[in-house]
Amino acid sequence: MTESRVQRRLAAILAADVVGYSRMMEGDEVGTLAALKARRKGVLEPLVTKHQGRVFKVTGDGVLVEFASAVNAVQCAVDLQQDMAAANAGEPDDKHIVLRIGVNLGDVLVEGNDLYGDGVNIAARLEGIAKPGGVLVSGTAFDSVRNKIKAGFEDFGAQTLKNIAEPVRVYCVVNTPPVSATTLQAATDKPSIAVLPFTTMAQDPEQETFADGLTEDLITDLSRSGAILVIARNSCFAYKGKAIDVRRIAGELGVRYVLEGSARRASQRVRINVQLIDAVTGNHLWAERYDRNLDDVFSVQDEVTAKIVEALAGRLVQRRPRTRPKSMEAWDCCVMARRLNEQSPLAAREARVLLERALEIDPDYAEAHRWLAMNLSNGWIYWCEPIEPMRRLSIEHASRAVQLDPNDSGCHWVRGTILYYERKFEDAEQEFAKALELDPEDADSWAAKSDISVLSGYPQRGLEEIERAFLLNPISLNWYHILKGQALYALGRYDEAVHTLRQDTTYRLLSRRYLAASLAQLGRVDEARREAKLFMATNPEFRISHWASTQPFQDKALLEKVLDGYRRAGLPE
Repeated sequence: MTESRVQRRLAAILAADVVGYSRMMEGDEVGTLAALKARRKGVLEPLVTKHQGRVFKVTGDGVLVEFASAVNAVQCAVDLQQDMAAANAGEPDDKHIVLRIGVNLGDVLVEGNDLYGDGVNIAARLEGIAKPGGVLVSGTAFDSVRNKIKAGFEDFGAQTLKNIAEPVRVYCVVNTPPVSATTLQAATDKPSIAVLPFTTMAQDPEQETFADGLTEDLITDLSRSGAILVIARNSCFAYKGKAIDVRRIAGELGVRYVLEGSARRASQRVRINVQLIDAVTGNHLWAERYDRNLDDVFSVQDEVTAKIVEALAGRLVQRRPRTRPKSMEAWDCCVMARRLNEQSPLAAREARVLLERALEIDPDYAEAHRWLAMNLSNGWIYWCEPIEPMRRLSIEHASRAVQLDPNDSGCHWVRGTILYYERKFEDAEQEFAKALELDPEDADSWAAKSDISVLSGYPQRGLEEIERAFLLNPISLNWYHILKGQALYALGRYDEAVHTLRQDTTYRLLSRRYLAASLAQLGRVDEARREAKLFMATNPEFRISHWASTQPFQDKALLEKVLDGYRRAGLPE
């Protein structure tokens, strides 16, 4: 009796599945199934045919497709994400069908019409760690498609994938229209705008600080109008100093309009130029030049904001009043502190001095109170600084900020966060509700709320909230990645947590403790202990007992799961 020979062949495999499928089915089984079938027939199948592929397996919300060419497979993946995003436009936010896709080129086993082996498994593992709307490509596929399709790639390095013996080189497709852009546009009927960092004529740090502060204030003022959607400042500042066409920037951020300008401060005079651009047509909708006394700079901000809102919303809108500092010196201190607050614990201590100085000059400066409250709370909650008097001072400054500027969503979510860590859960929920009522598209509010949801025992809700923050702030802050990693850890999705927490923007910060815990839970103890040592090198005061005493976990089982990960990784008690 002869044994049948195993048939093998080289194939490019595309693996895709739907993000949040179980949640969608729970909400509307019939509607979700009908929508998914319609997308398969109207979007997936025509693209597979166009690129000469073959669907060989359908698994509920997932699909596996074989191609003879890696070029065809990757191009199909890129086209599929673009067409799915276009199909989502106009649909309610909770009805969007968003895919993750992985592509691999490798050897497969053939059994009838089905395929097996690592060639298929690697594609499936890549799909599992891809971001919503994203495409991850293995190194073997990348080597075949490099310079052959119109897409850019970011090298994610060698990644350890579940049940795959050897690490796999991974590349992310980066310059296709991101899902965040299309989903963001579809989620609102408001005009959308990005305010690019204002330029200066001189290479002078003082001029740069002034221009940056002016830009940040305009972003805040426009957000307060409620009539237009404004991209968060962190995403806008990613383009600082880069000569990039505004149409490309608008496409990457998912906006229709772009504001750019320049600013110069000399003695007691300011000169500001601004222009509003329709990024689709390239036309200038409005431009203005201001040459004023320095004391009039906030009036200029109000004028610019009113002109933009009127131009985009088609009407004058009554904006919520904003408290302004009474001193330019106080404003300068606050502008410098904003950036330092986000860099590192050491930089944040410098920011604390600047904010205290701002409040010495102007005790009623609401924004300075808000930033100082956040700074102090980070000290006792995350950086293992003494709990008192920081705990008491943080709530005092947060409450004062809300009192001075009750129309600032930022003041409310900062106070809400501190109240939650004070175990005043109902008061915290009220503050977050008020923050999102004032500005439903405040990315930072959604990000901070994610932390609260996870600690309350609702990690899936927390993951959805941090994903919403990413949509509103496409080029996100380092702490967004930390909070996403926390939500993934809470859900037991350790592979995805590791991928998220190793992002360049967050890797060398507080994220390392959750990274170490995630690796430990995966059984990668040696890696976990290395990460724990690296974390302790920059956070020598950290102790598990101190951290646990400050964390208001309502889900005690989740707290124990986090503590277990920390202990396995070797973090000190």
